[in-house]
Amino acid sequence: MTLHLSGISKAFDGTDVLRDVALDVADSTRLALVGSSGSGKSTLLRLIAGFERPDAGTISLDGRELSGPRSAVPAHRRGIGYVAQDGALFPHLSVARNIAFGLPRSDRTGARVQELMELASLDPALTARMPHELSGGQQQRVALARALAQRPGVILLDEPFSALDTGLRAHTRSAVIDVLERSGVTAVLVTHDQEEALSFGQQVGVLAGGTLVQAGEPSAVFDAPIDTAVAAFLGEVVVVAAERAGDAVDCAFGRLPVRHDLSHGADRFVAMLRPDQLRVDPATDGDARVLDIRTTGAVAELTLRLGAVEVTHRVPGRAAARFTVGSRAHVVVDGGAVLYPVGSPREG
Repeated sequence: MTLHLSGISKAFDGTDVLRDVALDVADSTRLALVGSSGSGKSTLLRLIAGFERPDAGTISLDGRELSGPRSAVPAHRRGIGYVAQDGALFPHLSVARNIAFGLPRSDRTGARVQELMELASLDPALTARMPHELSGGQQQRVALARALAQRPGVILLDEPFSALDTGLRAHTRSAVIDVLERSGVTAVLVTHDQEEALSFGQQVGVLAGGTLVQAGEPSAVFDAPIDTAVAAFLGEVVVVAAERAGDAVDCAFGRLPVRHDLSHGADRFVAMLRPDQLRVDPATDGDARVLDIRTTGAVAELTLRLGAVEVTHRVPGRAAARFTVGSRAHVVVDGGAVLYPVGSPREG
């Protein structure tokens, strides 16, 4: 089902939490909303679920208005499933009874429960287990199966992987994506983890200060962030002063092509690169000097000075042996730069 939000605003105790948020989530699409703490992402999820009412704006599902000036459909009648951060399983109920909870008695059959367990890639041997006997990843998939039990049009996921350790988080995220793709349900995830948002969503929305500042395909949002603040939030950046040189720019890294020009014609602007665009090699005549080398297991971090610019660059741990503190290096940039105006309101 298609989810549509228009002009959504919400304040608590006179403080704006969301301001004029507009959003469309197409049928069977996964949207990841990412933002720092206090950006309004969890409040937006609660408004969609029906746990809170917006102060302004409308929320509709396949053209049916759920929240608006003249409507307020209760949460349990919205056809929306919700998966909380900790799964919120009933500790006194077995896996099977957790999944079946809320279903009409006629649907609380072994066949329906097994169908949902299979959809969530849960071993049938887990049916009789209690929540405390499951791993964190299994608990989240049980919570997802329970949310899917009533065949909702939309599933909302409120930071469902944040309590899991790194390895389990990636595995569980992959399993949940698989479940959502096979079920064909529209999904909205909120997270503060940029990598998680970019890997989960077919669409990504960035919330900052209660405003949806950018939305689009993950690769497009990451490749051409709307400003330097969003660029830095989504991943490490190198930002340097630059000057125009025809269709290119001159900066501390030499003359670079322009990948995206978001400077809006400003006379003064900066060039943004991602660290993974840099290739660093030892060179006695190199323009960069190695200031520091720190090895952390399989990866080493080189701190380089290039003119007035300091850059941290990661290399495989074994490759760090090619460099010494005080030695010189040659830096090559793969790909072009993204340009932003100097002094823009959100420049980071």
